[in-house]
Formats: sequence, structure tokens, C-alpha cells
Amino acid sequence: MIDQRTLWLTQKPLITVISVLLLTLCLGWFVQYFKIDASAETLLVKDNKLYIQSQIMNQRFSPDEFILLAYEPKQHDVFSDKTFEDIQALSKKLKTLPRVRSVTHILNVPLLSQMSELDPKLVAADWTWQSKQFSHQQMRQIFDQHPIFTDLLVNQKMSATSIQIIFKQDPTLIEIETKIINLDKKRLTDQFTEQDATKVEQLKAQADPIRQKLNKEREQEIEQIYGFAAMVKSDANVYLGGSYVLGHQLINIIRADLKLFGSAIGLAICIMLFVLFRSWRWVIIPIACCVTSVIMTMGLFGIFDLRTTVISSNFIALQLILTLAICVHLIVQYRQLANDDPDASQAQLVSATLRKKIKPCFYAGITTSVGFGSLIFSGIQPVVSFGWMMIIAMFVSIGLSLIFLPALLCLFSRSQKAAPNKLSQNFIEWVSVTTLKHSGKVIVLFVVVTGIAILGLFRLSVENSFLNYFAQDTQVHQELTFIDQQFGGSTPFDIIIDIPADMQKTDLALSAKSIQQLQVAQTILKQYPASGNTTSVVNFTELAMKLNQGRPLTEYELTAIYRLVDENLRETLLGSYFSIDNQQLRLSSRVKDSTEGFNRKEYLENLRADLKTNGFTEDQYQFTNLFVLYQDILQRLFNSQILTLGIVYIALLLVMWVLFKRLSVALVALVPNVICTLVILAVMGYANIPLDLMTITIAAIAMGIAVDDTIHFVHHYLHGDSKPKEAVKQAYFSVGYAMLFTTVIICVGFALLAFSDFVPSMLFGLLTALAMVVALITDLTLLPALLTRFITPAVAKPN
Repeated sequence: MIDQRTLWLTQKPLITVISVLLLTLCLGWFVQYFKIDASAETLLVKDNKLYIQSQIMNQRFSPDEFILLAYEPKQHDVFSDKTFEDIQALSKKLKTLPRVRSVTHILNVPLLSQMSELDPKLVAADWTWQSKQFSHQQMRQIFDQHPIFTDLLVNQKMSATSIQIIFKQDPTLIEIETKIINLDKKRLTDQFTEQDATKVEQLKAQADPIRQKLNKEREQEIEQIYGFAAMVKSDANVYLGGSYVLGHQLINIIRADLKLFGSAIGLAICIMLFVLFRSWRWVIIPIACCVTSVIMTMGLFGIFDLRTTVISSNFIALQLILTLAICVHLIVQYRQLANDDPDASQAQLVSATLRKKIKPCFYAGITTSVGFGSLIFSGIQPVVSFGWMMIIAMFVSIGLSLIFLPALLCLFSRSQKAAPNKLSQNFIEWVSVTTLKHSGKVIVLFVVVTGIAILGLFRLSVENSFLNYFAQDTQVHQELTFIDQQFGGSTPFDIIIDIPADMQKTDLALSAKSIQQLQVAQTILKQYPASGNTTSVVNFTELAMKLNQGRPLTEYELTAIYRLVDENLRETLLGSYFSIDNQQLRLSSRVKDSTEGFNRKEYLENLRADLKTNGFTEDQYQFTNLFVLYQDILQRLFNSQILTLGIVYIALLLVMWVLFKRLSVALVALVPNVICTLVILAVMGYANIPLDLMTITIAAIAMGIAVDDTIHFVHHYLHGDSKPKEAVKQAYFSVGYAMLFTTVIICVGFALLAFSDFVPSMLFGLLTALAMVVALITDLTLLPALLTRFITPAVAKPN
């Protein structure tokens, strides 16, 4: 008999519904402040040594913000009138963009190799094609294996050329960033104080609105550049490259996926809800809960300025899972109570549903939060942020589902007795009979599965590149691949070399020994197939040698030219590669991410070994820039995954021990969750899906999904019949349906992500669906087998 007491929630449901809707409207107002940040920097660890060193070197050598526009003629030659006309037309258009500082291409760069002798008083503009009108044949000869411009303005095959668009820097932002870098330098010497940390946060707060405005300008500029490029698309293929272009494409893909697949998943969930429950109320109520929870969460993210990155871009899909799972468990419980007691009123049914489900739903929410909370201990900032975002989302889903759904349900009439879904009923009956009859075999089978899964863990890798994030037929993949292969790589990689004291001479800008040492380093770097365009002072000495009738310049001649040449030209040619004040040389390279069989870890290890063999000590040089930073974060992932999983297993064990008050129950409940995560990671290992910033979250997701069903099943088992087999049967025919329905709905919805052009989203959808299936299998087979063998349920008592 259902308890006649009612909760306040069921007494005044309309007030509750209106209150929730008003709160949703208030938080919804802050959704306008919700931001997507898909820049490459969001994938980096910003307070570690490598990041700070890279920032210092970027400031010291002042690399410009630029976009590369590659032009590949379809029919005509690169060195032809048509190409030159198109380049000039594009250049004219590009210069109209307010932030553009300069536009560099084969027609306006100083072609110094055509000088008969090296003149320190030269005027660079006098030696361009625009000034000299060199013939097409001369231009081809000039750019053939040019020491500076090959792989920068013309590819090796001379089948394509490029335009380098250099942008002005915001002086205010540069000033703030310089102050931040100067403070961050203290981290390298352990002199960073709390006052410094506060000052850095204040400076970042000052910089943020400027960056946001700048990002919007960049998006508009990129769209305009694509518009300009459309003018010549009938005669040439045009490709854009650069970190900001990549960020722009990522944002567009994330936005498109949120709209398209968000709608598709929503529609699929609606259809599946109707198919399984055969009533519109069971579509309207859970969808209302899902929509309000997402709006509330996005509003909170706007308030707390938690920005969605590539890593957290699927948080909406995840929140749908979290909210829907709770809703389905409540709906199934309500329908069962309605079938069991045809005389109970609607308020009594809702009240009884809450009393039976509030504890397991709350427990499941806590343990799921522990799963996502494991990401906080990863030590990788973007992953940590994602962990906090999902904890917030989890608590919103719990609170809303346990308040809004009962209140909404009270506004509907009492549900009539519903006939069980025959297919699901037959499935549950078959699973229950098979598991209880062969529980020993089930346990043995999962022992074997666990062993195979552990072997699969050793196949996990952390190799990945930005190219692999996009489907091969997408524009961004084609652009990145073309520039990567034809214009000397796509990922910046620098080697900063300190000139030893014995090679420094007070009367010389550059000594012969320092140039020779740099030449050795550059030769070592260029021997690797994955090393693309590589530039340093050596390239300029090679050019100077050509101008000196093939004779190398002496160090005194180099110094004379360095000091006599126009200061602006000196900065243009050498400022990015030589710091006379710090006595450092920069070897700038771009890594070809599309190199077949490329192992980034081995690349860096072999490079260090070769440098050591050739006389470079480890304290004499440092690797910097995006390639090193991204590789560093990838190498942290495996250790981080082991650490976070270890932490979450222990935390879950402790939480379930507290919840169920029996260590034996906690241990049994933990087993399916451990196996679920191991199986997902093993599938990634066997399928050669790399562990990266996107897929690292899958283990936590699998844990969060598996533990939800586990808590509901164990809770019902412990409060069921005193006989283990009868208690398990009761759990099967109660929460078993909810577990099955949740799995089917979510798998159908998220399988749609397999059609995404963004590979991380595709993998997320497929692996999430797989995690749901594995969680269902373990919780419907292994968990009951363990419970009946090792755990005696408590004496039945009121919930």
C-alpha cells in the first residue's frame, strides 16, 4: 500500500513549475555570455615551464600573427601573367582589411639574389618584381630552391605559390601580455608569489575583453579572406592556413554540430521515448527537463565564464544523458507503482515515486560526479575545466529532475495501467534467467574479458595531430593537408640556441663558430622527413654567399652588413632569428603532421640524441612553440589517465561504502564500473584510437554512465526480498527496464554523431554508445551474479 503522506512538491506543483521556469528564464538571460573558445591555446597547459618559455621566446623574437593563403593554378603556370594578375588583385583586396599590416608574395619580396654585389645601403623595394619586372623565366630561376622563400612563398615543385598576410598587433594587448609574461618568468625560478598570482589574474581580466573583440575581428577577417579567394576559384585552388584559421574552422564545426546533431539527437530521443512508452506525456516531460537543464547550465557557464573548448564541446550531449537517465528511472518507477495500485491518486503516486527514487538518484548523482571529478586531478587545465563543467551540469540535472519532473507530472492526470513492452519484457526475462542459472560462468567470462581488456591497455598510444581531427573530405582537412605537404609543414616548432660564451666576441655580431654550430643544428633537423620549412640566420648567410660570387662571408663581413644595413630591413630579415641582446639564435621550423608513420615522441628523442652527439649540451638549447607544447600535453595523458582512474576507483569505493554502509557491497558494486572503463580503453587500444585531449574523457564518461545504473540496481536489491535470487529478480523487473530504456534511447541518439565531420565528435558518439552498452551488459549480468553469490540483501524495509 502506498504511503498516504505527500511531499510539499506534490501539494503545489504549479508554483514549483512556474518557479523553475522563472529561474530558467533568469539563467537563460546569461546564455548570451556563454562562449566557445576553439583556439589552439585552449589545448595547452599554460602554467608549466614549456609554455612560459615558449611565451618568452615568442615575445623575444616577435613572430608575427599571419595567415597563409596558398594559390594553386588549375591550368596555367605559377610564373605566368594570369597568376601575377590574380596575386595582385588578391593583394589589393587583402590590404583593405583594417588590421592587415603587410601582404607578402613573390611579386613584392626583395629578390636580393639578383644583385651583382652585396650593398649594405640597399633599398629593398628597389629589388622586387614590381620594381624590376623580371621575366617569368627569371622568376622561376630565382625561386628555384631559394634559401629563404622555398616552402614559404613557393612550394618545392613550384606548382603553387602563397601570400603571407601579416596583421597589426594590438598595442594595449601586447603591453598587458608582456606584463603577464614578465610575472610568469618568476615561476621558472620559484619566485612566484600570491601577489604575483593575483596580479596575473587582474591582467588577464583586463586582456580578456580585448581578446574577445580581437577574436570576433579575426572571424570576420577570415570570412572576408574566403570571400576574396572566391574571385579566383575558377582558375585556381585556394587554401588558407594558420592557427587562427584552424580555430575559426573548429568554431564553425562545433557550432554546426551543436545545431545539427543537437537537433537530430533531440528528435531521435523524442521518437525513442514515444516508441518505448507509447504516450506523449513521457516525451514532453523528460524533454522539458532536458531543455531546462541545458539552458540553466549554459547560463551558469556564462555567469562563471566557463568557456566551451574543443574538449568540452559535447557537454550538452552529456547533460542530455545525465538528465534523461534520471527521468527514465523516475518514469519507470511511477508506471510500475501506477500498475500495482490502481486506486492511488496522482499526488500519491508521484510522492511514492520520489520516496523510492530520491535516494538512489541522489547517490547516482554523487558517484557520477566523482567520475567526472576525476578529470580535475589530471593536471591538464582544459581537462580540469571540463571536469568542473560536468560537475556543475550533474548537480543541475539531479536537482532539476527531482524537482521539475514530479511537479510537471502532477499537472497531468493519473496514468492508466500500461502494458509492458513485450520486446523489453522478453529481453529482461531472458537475461535474468540466464544470469541466475549460469552465474558462475558469467563471472568466469568477465574474468577472461578483463584479462583481454588489460592487454588492450598496452596498445594505447598518445600519437595524434590536428589533421586527424577532421574528416578527409572536409575543407579544413584539405587545406591543412595541402599546406602541410606543399608549404613545409603546419605545426610551428622552434629550437632556441644559446651562443656559448667562448663563441661570443664583443666586436662581432655573429662569430663564425656560432654560425657553424647553428648550421650543424639545422642540418640535423632537416634530415628528418617530418621537418618541413626550416629557417634561421644560416639561410641568410647562404643568400649572402650567392651574392658574394659563391664565397662564404667572413664573420667581419657579416658583422659589417648586420650593422650597416637599414635597421628596418635588418629586423625584417634577421630580427626573428637572432637576438643580439640575449645572444640567442632561433631555428624556426614547421613540422609536417601528415608524414606517414610519424611518431612525435621518437622525433623529439632522436633529435635530442643527435644534438648531443654533435656537441650540444642540454642546457644550451630548448625546444619551444606549439608542436612541443602539444606533444608535452599528449605525453602527460597516459600517466594522467592511470592517476585519475586510480583516484576515481578509490573515491567511488569510499563513496559507495558510505552510501551502502557495507564494504563488501561497495567492492561488488565497483567491479562492473572498473570493467566498463577497462573495456572502453581496450577497444581504443585495439582499434588504434589514440588517447588525446578529446578521448581522455571517455573513461570518465564510461564510469559516470556505468555507476548510475549500478547504484539503482544495488539500491533496489538491498531493499528487496531477503532471498538473494528473489531480490535480484525484483531489481531486474524494476530498474532493469529503466536501464534498458535509457541505453536504447541514448545509443540511438548518439550513434548519429558517427556522421559528424569532426572526428572527436564522431568518436565521442560511438564510444559513448559503446560505453552505454557495456555498462548495461555488466550491470545486468555480472552485477547480479556477484550480488547473489557474495551479498545478502537487507531485510525488506520502507524506503
